[in-house]
Amino acid sequence: MSGENGQAGGGGAGGDGAPPEQLALIRESVRRAKVPRAKPRTWRGAALAKELPVARVLVDKGVLHLDRYFDYAVPEELDEAAQPGVRVRVRFGAGGRTVREGRREGGSLIDGYLVERVAESDYAGPLAALAQVVSPEPVLDPELLGLARAVADRYAGSLADVLQLAVPPRHARAEARESGAPPAPPAPPAPPAPPEPGSWARYGRGEGFLRALAGGGAPRAVWTALPGPEWAEEIARAVAATLASGRGALVVVPSGRPAGRVDAALTALLGEGQHAVLTADAGQERRYREWLAVRRGAVRAVVGTRAAMFAPVRNLGLVVVWDDGDSGHSDDHAPFPHVREVLELRATRDRCAFLLGGWSCTVEAAQLVESGWAAPLVAERETVRATAPLVRTVGDQDLARDEAARAARLPTLAWQTLREGLRQGPVLIQVPRRGYVPRLACAQCRAPARCRRCAGPLEARDDGELRCVWCGTGETSWHCPECGGFRLRAQVVGARRTAEELGRAFPAVPVRTSGREHVLDTVPGTPALVVSTPGAEPVAEGGYAAALLLDGWAMLGRPDLRAGEEALRRWIGAAALVRPQSAGGTVVIVAEPTLRPVQALVRWDPAGHAVRELGERRELAFPPVFRMAAVAGPVGTVAEFLAGVELPGDAEVLGPVPVAAPGGAAPSAGSERALVRVPPGSGAGLAAALKMAQAARMARGAGPEVRIRIDPPDIG
Repeated sequence: MSGENGQAGGGGAGGDGAPPEQLALIRESVRRAKVPRAKPRTWRGAALAKELPVARVLVDKGVLHLDRYFDYAVPEELDEAAQPGVRVRVRFGAGGRTVREGRREGGSLIDGYLVERVAESDYAGPLAALAQVVSPEPVLDPELLGLARAVADRYAGSLADVLQLAVPPRHARAEARESGAPPAPPAPPAPPAPPEPGSWARYGRGEGFLRALAGGGAPRAVWTALPGPEWAEEIARAVAATLASGRGALVVVPSGRPAGRVDAALTALLGEGQHAVLTADAGQERRYREWLAVRRGAVRAVVGTRAAMFAPVRNLGLVVVWDDGDSGHSDDHAPFPHVREVLELRATRDRCAFLLGGWSCTVEAAQLVESGWAAPLVAERETVRATAPLVRTVGDQDLARDEAARAARLPTLAWQTLREGLRQGPVLIQVPRRGYVPRLACAQCRAPARCRRCAGPLEARDDGELRCVWCGTGETSWHCPECGGFRLRAQVVGARRTAEELGRAFPAVPVRTSGREHVLDTVPGTPALVVSTPGAEPVAEGGYAAALLLDGWAMLGRPDLRAGEEALRRWIGAAALVRPQSAGGTVVIVAEPTLRPVQALVRWDPAGHAVRELGERRELAFPPVFRMAAVAGPVGTVAEFLAGVELPGDAEVLGPVPVAAPGGAAPSAGSERALVRVPPGSGAGLAAALKMAQAARMARGAGPEVRIRIDPPDIG
C-alpha cells in the first residue's frame, strides 16, 4: 500500500505503530520484488466492478494514526452507485484486516466517504469489499476535500474530524431522490442586476468595493462598520454585487440572531428563494435540504453560522465574516477551527473576495491590514462622529466621591442619563455576567500584573506566592513597570442583577431582561429599561435613547490576553445600538477613563486600539504575531509527550503548569497544560510536528489522552 493508502480494517497500515521510515523501506522492497498489485475480480464468489474496481475510502474515525485513505473492492452491484463523493459503509476493525473469500467477515460496519475509484491498489493482499452505499448523493467534492485537508493540517487535526463539521448529517427525505438516483444539476440562477451603493456611500472605498465585486474582482477588505442597523443591508448589497458577476457568496455570522437580520436584508433585496440559510435553529431536515440546494447549485448565496464556513458554494466569489471576535466563530470540537482562518484559506484557494466586518476590530484583523493581505474599509472621522453616540465615563475617583453611587451602585451621572433617556425611549443597561475569573493588577494604575519571563498573567496561590499562569515561574519581587507601584489588587468579579433595583426606582417604567436563560431579539421603541448581559442586547425600534455600561472592571479584569479587546468589542456592540449624538444618544461607561479600551470607546476608534494592541503583542511575542499551541493532559503526560516531539528549533515551551479541570475543579485535580510558542513562519512546522507525535502516540496506545489545540482562544 502507498503512503496515503492502507488496507481495510484493523487499523490499516501503520496501525502497529511502525514509523514512516520503516513503512517506506517495506514499500520499496515490495516494489523491487515486483509483487503484483491487487486486481480484485471476485468477492465471496460475486463479480466485482469491471472498471476501476478499487475504491479509496476515508473512514469516519477521527484518530490521527488512521488519517489516510483505505482501499476496498467495489462489488458489481454497487458499481453504479459507488461514485466519488458518496457516503459508504465498510467493514473496519478487528478481523476485517485480512478478510478473504470463504472466511467469516470481521470488523464492524462504520461510515466513510468514497474519495476516488482506481484500477489497482498499492496493497498486495486481498481487499475487503464495500458493504453499502448509503446514498448515491455525492456530498464530498474535490474542492471541499482539499479545503478540509488544509484545515486539518493547519490545526494538527484529522481529516475525518473536519468533515464531521463540514458535511451535515444525512436526512433521507431532504435528498428528494427518485429511483435511487440524485436529480440532475439545475441550471444556475440568472444573475441579478448590480445593486445601488446605498449606505456603502458613507465609506471612502465603499462604492469602489461594490464595483469591484460586480465586475468579477476579488478585493480583500477589513471593514469597520459604522454604528447602527445598516450593517446587515450593507452585507446584502455586497452579496448582490457578487451575484451580479455570476459568482456565489458566503456570509458567516456568530449566532442565529444576526443570521436572521442578514436573511431579512437579503430577502428584501433579492427576493424569496435566492439564498440559503444554514443555522442549527432550522432543524436537521431543513438545514440539510438547504445545504443540498447549495451543493447542487440551485442557490449561490448562503448566510449561516459557524458550520456554514464549509458550505459548498459554486463558483465562490465572496466570503464574509461578521464580528470575528465573537466566541461563536471558534468551534468547540476537534480540531477547533476558527471561521476567520477558514475563510482566509477559502479566499486564497478560490481566489475570491474577502470581507471581514464588525463594529469593533480584532488584533487579527489589524494584522491582515498591516501585512497588506487586506485593505481597510472605514468611514471618515466626521462621518463616525455623526453616527456614533456621545460616550461619557465615570471612574473610581468619581465613584468614591459620589454618595448616590455608594448607596445604589449607580453614579449620579448614570441616574441623570436614565431619567433623560426614558423621556425619549428605551434605555439599555449592560451588566457583565457572573463568573468572571479575577486576575491581579497594580493597585495604583490598574495595569495587569505579568510575568517578567514570558509576560503571562500572575496569580496568587493560597500561600501568598505569586506564580505565572503560563510558565509557572515564581515572582518574589514584583513591581509595576508602568508606575513603579508594589501593591496588587484583585479585579472586580461579576455584577449582580440590577433589574429589581431599577424597577423600584422607576415603578412606572417596564423593565425587561435579556440574558442566557431568555434572550430578546427586539424591543419596542417606547420608554423601558432593558437589562442585558453582553452579547444578548436586543435591538430597539429606532435605537436606544441611552445606554449604561456597568462594572467595566468585570470584563477588563478577566485573566485573558484578549480582555481589553473583548471588553471594547462588547461595549461597542451595545453602544452601536444607541441613537447618534445628534439625536440625543448617550452612553455612560463605569470604568477608569484613562484605560486604553475606555479611551478607544470614547473616541470610537476600535481600529486604532487594535493596531496598538498588535504592536504590544509583537514586542511581547504574543499571538497572533507569534503562533501558539496548547498541550494539555494528566499530570506527567504533557512533559513526556513534548519530550518526544521534534519541535522547530525556534520553539519555546512554557510550562507545563497545573490548570483547573473542566467544571471548575482545582489544579490539584491532576490536569496540566504547556504552551508552545513559535515566531512567524514556523506555525506550519509546529502543527505538523505536534500532529506527527500525536499520531505516533495514538498508534502505540501510549497512556492517557493528550489534547492539542492550535491557536487557543484563551491562553490566560
